[in-house]
Amino acid sequence: MSAASIEQPFAEEPFSLTAIADEIMERHPGYRVEIIGGHLLVTPSPDAPHARALTELMIPFIAPGLHGDETEVLQNVGLWLPTGAEDYAIPDLVVVDSDIDDHFVENNAYDPVCFRLVLEVTSSNWKDDLKTKVAAYAEAKVPVYVIVDRKHNRLHVLTDPSDNEYAKHRVHAPGETVTLPESIGAPVTVDVEALLKAAARRSKPE
Repeated sequence: MSAASIEQPFAEEPFSLTAIADEIMERHPGYRVEIIGGHLLVTPSPDAPHARALTELMIPFIAPGLHGDETEVLQNVGLWLPTGAEDYAIPDLVVVDSDIDDHFVENNAYDPVCFRLVLEVTSSNWKDDLKTKVAAYAEAKVPVYVIVDRKHNRLHVLTDPSDNEYAKHRVHAPGETVTLPESIGAPVTVDVEALLKAAARRSKPE
């Protein structure tokens, strides 16, 4: 993810990565800070197309009843990672078991055992979404990882995590309709072209 500039140095006393992450977020409201593999990943506030894509996605996820008694569809929920002592990620959208509150770990992050799907919409962090987070989410054994790849205008669906990779990685282009694995709790069908169109930056009228 793109690194955020820090205008003032931190205090001289030793900091944990979590403390540094908290200080960055305090100094830069709206920034997202994650720790993966012992490294800080800092992303500026998302733009409107990024948010629009998430809104577009909420419809097919909620329509079949995924936001109900057994599962919930949530945004920006911390996922505790096994990749390091302080590691956690904050996916853009998740499908989780409805008892997620019982799986709280610390630092507003939850045990990956209750996550059925994580989804990222790329921005300046697209390389991390396509590589760093693939390994992290696979190691956490998140069953399904979906990437709305705005950089290359396509949709990635990764399944069957093993060690630090996903055994299956399918790439879908505009014009395709994708049905996600029913293991997330219900059949969810995504129109790739409509989703990518929602995620695209709109040109200013001349």
